[in-house]
Formats: sequence, C-alpha cells, structure tokens
Amino acid sequence: MSAALSDVVVVELASEPWTALAGAFLADFGARVVRIDDRAGTVSRSADDPPPSERPGWDPEAELVHRNKRAVSLDLANPEGQSLLHDLARGADVFLTDWPARDLAAHGLDAASLAQLNPRLVYARGTAAGSKGPDADLPPLDELAAARTGMMPILQQPGMPPVYAGHGSMYTSVMLGFGIVTALIHRDVSGEGQQVDSSLLAGNMYGASLDVQAFLAMGGERFLEPVSRLDAGNPMSGTVYPAQDGRWVTLTMPDTDRWWPAFSELVGLDVNDPRFDTHEKRCGAHRLEMMEVLAERFVAKPADHWRQGFNAKKLSADIIEDYSYPADDPDARKNRYVLDLDRPGVGRVASLGFPIFASESPARLERTAPCTGQHTDEVLRERLGLSELAIAGLRGRGAIG
Repeated sequence: MSAALSDVVVVELASEPWTALAGAFLADFGARVVRIDDRAGTVSRSADDPPPSERPGWDPEAELVHRNKRAVSLDLANPEGQSLLHDLARGADVFLTDWPARDLAAHGLDAASLAQLNPRLVYARGTAAGSKGPDADLPPLDELAAARTGMMPILQQPGMPPVYAGHGSMYTSVMLGFGIVTALIHRDVSGEGQQVDSSLLAGNMYGASLDVQAFLAMGGERFLEPVSRLDAGNPMSGTVYPAQDGRWVTLTMPDTDRWWPAFSELVGLDVNDPRFDTHEKRCGAHRLEMMEVLAERFVAKPADHWRQGFNAKKLSADIIEDYSYPADDPDARKNRYVLDLDRPGVGRVASLGFPIFASESPARLERTAPCTGQHTDEVLRERLGLSELAIAGLRGRGAIG
C-alpha cells in the first residue's frame, strides 16, 4: 500500500505539543518530517511541562507528538546553525512552526524570508489568536484561548466554577494539518506556496461550533449561562442520571415516542402510565416528575446493569466512562486508535494511535519518537549532501548537536 504523503518533506520548528501533533498526523501518512531541536533554547513551550512518566526513560507526550519523525539538533543562535535550517527549508515542501513572529524574523525564518529561498514552500504556523489582529502576538496557551471562547462558563452545573475542557488545542492540530494538505494541493495545481495559519482561538471556537453558530444566528441569554441537568427539555435526551455505583447514565432519545415502549419496560414503568404516555407529557407537563422517577430507577442498579439493558433493547443510551474505558476498548485496539509499542529499555507501552482510516493509503507507525538530535548526521547527509568531515566540523564549532 502506498503512503499518501510520501513525497512531502516537512521541516518542523515547534515548541508546543499541539503544533507538533499536526506534524505527526502528516508523518503518519508518509510525510518525511524533520523535527528541529533548537539547542539554544530560543523559545520554550508556553504551557507547563508534561508530568513525568511513571516509566523512566519514556516521555508519553513526545511519543504521541513526535512519532514517525526524525530529529535534528541545531544551535539557532549560531549563524551556521541558522544557515543549515535555511538550507533545509530551501529543499522542503512545508515549514511548520509556532514560534513568535519576532523570533522567526530575527532568525530569518519569517514567511517572506523563506519564500525568497523557496517560493513553493507551504509556510504553516500555529498561533494563539490568528496571524492578524491586535492579539496576533499572544503566547499560544490553550486555556487562555478557551477562556475567550465562551464555552468554559456553560459546561459546569449552575453555581460551580467555569470548566476548562482542554480539547481546543487538538482541534487546532487537525485544522492545521488539514490546512497544510489543502495548500499542498493548491501548490500542485498553481505552483505557488502560501501561508497557512490555524489558531487556538479558532480551535476552541470550533470545539463549541454548534453553540457558537446558534448564538451568532440568534443571540439570547440561554447560550450564555450554564444549564442544570434538571432543566433539560427532554428527560430522555441530553440528560444524565447517576447509577448505583456512582457512574452516570446518559440518554440520547429525542424522539421519545419511538423509544418509549422498550425504554419504559427497561426502567420498570407502565408503557400506558397516564403521566408519561405521550411525548408532550414526557417533555411538558410531567417533565420534572419523569426526571425524578428516572433518577430513582437508575440509582437503584449499577451502571453495567443499565448498559446490558440498553444493548439488549438497542436503546440510544450508554454509560459515561473515564479514560480507562477507551484504553481497554477492543474497538479502539481493532481500529488502531490505541497502539501497543515496544520501547527499548522501557518495555511494552500503550500510546494513542491513528484517528483516521484510509483503505488504500493507511497511516503507519514507521518509527517511535526519536531522541533529541537522533538523526542529525543522517538528515544532513541525506538532505544537504554534507560529508562526515563537514558534519564533524559543524559539531566542533557548536552549530549542531
């Protein structure tokens, strides 16, 4: 089977994991991604460092965001190190970065400078709030972007503090990768490179896209305040109930007439109960009473009892799980959403896999995440044609690691 992006060379200069994840998605489908480790430490990551792994010698975050890449260590404070990066960009298809604009310009790595070296280059940058506007230079922190999006104050139950869901950066990773592939298709037709930007602000807005779109269309206070689970308009859709063991049941049956006969039997209610025998009663006059009755029924049995019942009756409902469920889910393993890896010196570890399936050009794990600078000599020989003597000289002068 072919690799869809095998002819694409990406030079990645990223300090944030969500930007690097966009590079990993490209590498999964065959792109030759060269990750640049800046020995000078010009830009540190904006977010806190990841928590230490319980397995010494293994960085689970790096495993996710740097898989399938090769790593080159350059000192970008050294003129020769900068020159090497320019040479790599000259022969690349994509330059992927999240560095601040001022630092990129100081190193001759801004879009205009690299376009002079390589007019066909797709210059992709992850930002905090977009490349234009008064906040174009904000540090790329997902929680700050989420705070501006409008979603944090409506996730919690009324009276509780705002909730940071922490997913906006992952939307941004996907959109950045999508933008790069789109720009590559355009280049194949037109011959011209271009700039691509996706921001944490955009990612967080699209994480709440249906609600934000509804607010843009209609406005209204109901989109601005948290909604109690007891204020749901339908006791059988968008509602959650605690089970006996502390886990939660979630119901998604908006057309209650369709589901009522099987559902009422499962929870032990008479299908002809005069309080609940029509959709209008269930969602109108007797809505709160029905929610109270369902709460009593669900809390009387453990969650697994309800899941078995939902499955047996093919009801649109399930149990709300924690991370242990997808970690062990056979569907997640079968579809390669979770992979088992063998790491030298560490042993067998689990890592997130591939969220996209392509029958003829599937994602592949060609290599696990590299160590810092692991492929410096290999890449300089292959991409720039440097000899061993030249590479040794660069190392002696501190330009490479």
